[in-house]
Amino acid sequence: MANEATGEASRQRAFIADTLALILFFTTTGIINERFIAGMTWEEVFKARLLGAALMVPVARPYGLWRDWLMQHAGETRLSRLFWDSTALMTFQVPIYAAIIAVSGAKGGGLLSGVLGAAIMMLVLGSPYGVFLNWVRGLFGLPKGGQKPMSLDV
Repeated sequence: MANEATGEASRQRAFIADTLALILFFTTTGIINERFIAGMTWEEVFKARLLGAALMVPVARPYGLWRDWLMQHAGETRLSRLFWDSTALMTFQVPIYAAIIAVSGAKGGGLLSGVLGAAIMMLVLGSPYGVFLNWVRGLFGLPKGGQKPMSLDV
């Protein structure tokens, strides 16, 4: 019974840590992309960030698990870890982000440049976000992801 309670507490901490990391990191980078690359108005950026934050809550932990699973394929080299971190972010987050800015008002060339900007950002930010995510997980007493298999119990 105590082990079950410990597992539940660990799952809750993992959910909170992954969600907090995703919201903090990508609210900041999203604002930069939407305003200065996609050319969205501040009102559209505000709507996109509200929608983005609402969507980040249910997808943050699944993304964390997705990243951890993909990172198991990474080799010991920095280049390999960079590749897999970026791949995880691109394949999971770019389609979600495209939907967010489309619903928030981006159209035509602005939508295309916003999605391309996000794709480039995800390639560049894969590793920094992975480091940030692991740091936030550490604050919650959780193991770093991607270094050993994590399950839904962690």
